[in-house]
Amino acid sequence: MRLATWNVNSVKARLPRLLEWLAEARPDVVCLQETKCAAEAFPVAEVGELGYEAAAHGDGRWNGVALLSRAGLADVTPGFPGEPGFGELDSVGAARPEARAIGATCGGIRVWSLYAPNGRTVDSPHYAYKLAWFAALRDALVPELAAGPLVACGDYNVAPTDADVWDPALFVGSTHVTPPERRALTELRDLGLTDVVPTPMKGPHPYTYWDYRAGMFHQNKGMRIDLVYASADVAGQVRSAYVDREARKGKGPSDHAPIVVDLER
Repeated sequence: MRLATWNVNSVKARLPRLLEWLAEARPDVVCLQETKCAAEAFPVAEVGELGYEAAAHGDGRWNGVALLSRAGLADVTPGFPGEPGFGELDSVGAARPEARAIGATCGGIRVWSLYAPNGRTVDSPHYAYKLAWFAALRDALVPELAAGPLVACGDYNVAPTDADVWDPALFVGSTHVTPPERRALTELRDLGLTDVVPTPMKGPHPYTYWDYRAGMFHQNKGMRIDLVYASADVAGQVRSAYVDREARKGKGPSDHAPIVVDLER
């Protein structure tokens, strides 16, 4: 089984590139993030022509996640129990959960596509929301892990270590690298999840994100914030994993590159 995760930064803007990449890389299961697409407007027909079933969770503005599968798509779950909200209030005055998580069973593996909150700045309410979101995710994954094989993929918006940012000194005091954010990742791994670190195509660090600013990508000034967390039984089946840096090149790319993981299944 070939599993992939990719923050596409608008599935509509990136659709031709996505379809081309799917045809070339031929993953069996794909986790997409930042689709910026309402669930009912997701390009189901287009990916269906390549043999994929699709499940999407989005409101048509920001955020948005989706799963594509040629290995079955069952028990689809948009969001997770206890997921906190932010911003817009519902009818009882509670903040609505954003479209940041979708799970399904694909080929006998429970797969989650996740798009963690950015956090913005450490003094922002969005930072507190980010930490609360991770805490709720941890609680939600406990019964999921107990039920069988699991992979939680996506844009976690946290660099696990200083080696995962191109210049740690520049990030001091910023989100994505703070001890509470990294502790949130540690608490997820402590559930029994393994960080499947991909092989980089360039340089010693498997960065997955490069800012659009001129020169950042070509100078490999990036971050590793897209992660594949796998239960022990899945991690033990990993044959290879790599960052497809080629997908970040060319005209109109996403600012993220896909991670591709091959499993012995």
